[in-house]
Amino acid sequence: MLYHLFQWFGDGVPGSGVFNYISFRAAMAVFVSLLISLWWGKGIINLLRRMQVGETVRDLGLEGQMKKQGTPTMGGLIILSATLIPTLLFAKLDNIYIILLLITTVWLGFIGFVDDYIKVFKKDKRGLAGKFKVVGQVGLGIIIGATVYFHPDIRTRVEVPEVLAQQLDPKDLNITEEDGTVHWMLNRKSPNTTIPFVKDNEFNYSSLLKPFGNEARKYTWVVYILAVIFIITAVSNGANITDGIDGLATGTSAIIVMALGILAYVSGNIIFSQYLDIMYIPGSGELAVFIGALLGACIGFLWYNAHPAEVFMGDTGSLALGGIIATLAILVRKELLIPILCGVFLVENLSVVMQVSYFKWTKKKYGEGRRIFLMSPLHHHFQKKGIHESKIVSRFWIVGVMLAVLSIVTLKLR
Repeated sequence: MLYHLFQWFGDGVPGSGVFNYISFRAAMAVFVSLLISLWWGKGIINLLRRMQVGETVRDLGLEGQMKKQGTPTMGGLIILSATLIPTLLFAKLDNIYIILLLITTVWLGFIGFVDDYIKVFKKDKRGLAGKFKVVGQVGLGIIIGATVYFHPDIRTRVEVPEVLAQQLDPKDLNITEEDGTVHWMLNRKSPNTTIPFVKDNEFNYSSLLKPFGNEARKYTWVVYILAVIFIITAVSNGANITDGIDGLATGTSAIIVMALGILAYVSGNIIFSQYLDIMYIPGSGELAVFIGALLGACIGFLWYNAHPAEVFMGDTGSLALGGIIATLAILVRKELLIPILCGVFLVENLSVVMQVSYFKWTKKKYGEGRRIFLMSPLHHHFQKKGIHESKIVSRFWIVGVMLAVLSIVTLKLR
């Protein structure tokens, strides 16, 4: 909003030129989101207490668990508001990447809010029926996948040799000059993504249909949208499962978001992308503003969510966080990095799948169910072993930082 306002004023307002710089607007988004989450957050927590919006805790035999009974939930409203307001203030609102992230935030935030509302006010511990959550996630996946695949403003560019450039249609080329060197950039409308640790690391989803012949490639859009649906559903559910002890999902998400911010910035900067020899994605640099707002929101929320938590984010926050992270990875063409970058979410998800599957299999085979872990998700297993939740969270954060660094290193480690 402010960017467009100062563009309209032109040079009439002294200092307004700084709004042309993504780095400035991203920094301001971080600062304002921190202010909102810290100041507004306290007001929301007090409001939730007055409304008696407290967490209902099942007794799972975990140390200190029942002390959390009645702690305000639906604190994800703090994260959502502290993300949306700075984004609306500082981002280019006509940027398709920003539009998609705003849709994702509101869409999954609403689904999570309805789930929390049913649990708290309708006193139904099951919350929103799982099938409705899945329908919502699938619906969002279709919107994101179809837009990325078909929208004319979502393109990638890759540098090509001059000899090849002369054989191409000039309309498909973007010519830039840096320090006297001419760079020939090929504009592409394709669902290409990048493969970690591989030298020529581009992967086109159409290659999955190669065994079925060239005619089948016209259905690449179907494969791509199905992949996007799976990614958004898996990561949003992973974040939801990880939100089990104070500060775990919030801190882990902040680490992932920071790494995605770096990936988005270099992918959207033609100089950095050429230096790193990675896919250049015009317009994606604007994602740094949204990411800055989200990062500030997570850090600000952690002020209240760290042990002992004064508020829980609930599904309002966790579903939205997971969906946003998945969408960000898709937009910067790093979705194949998710198993590494979101490794904590992945392991938490797998621990539940493994536990349930093994229990059912052993019950069918031996007549009684057996367990791999003392309790799932994985963080509860460590709680059962007597490790304090603050230490569990700290160690998960350390693992998250290591995975984030590894993800960034893949830019050159091929």
